[in-house]
Amino acid sequence: MPRFLTLTDVAEVLNVSVAQSRALVRSGELPAIQVGGRGQWRVEERVLDDYIAAQYQATAQKVREWARHDAAQRTDA
Repeated sequence: MPRFLTLTDVAEVLNVSVAQSRALVRSGELPAIQVGGRGQWRVEERVLDDYIAAQYQATAQKVREWARHDAAQRTDA
């Protein structure tokens, strides 16, 4: 895989639309750079890998919170 990915490449890796990958970049959630005279976005492969790893961590935290919440509701019942 090349060092820098297009937004189309990012969309394919994440299995989302190109519009969704562009929104991630524009919001700053997924760091990217603009290159060339037309300012096309590029995401470094390592940065995308880091983003994916962070999403796994965030999801794991949410699952733990949901489990605690569910357990608390069962004890309150």
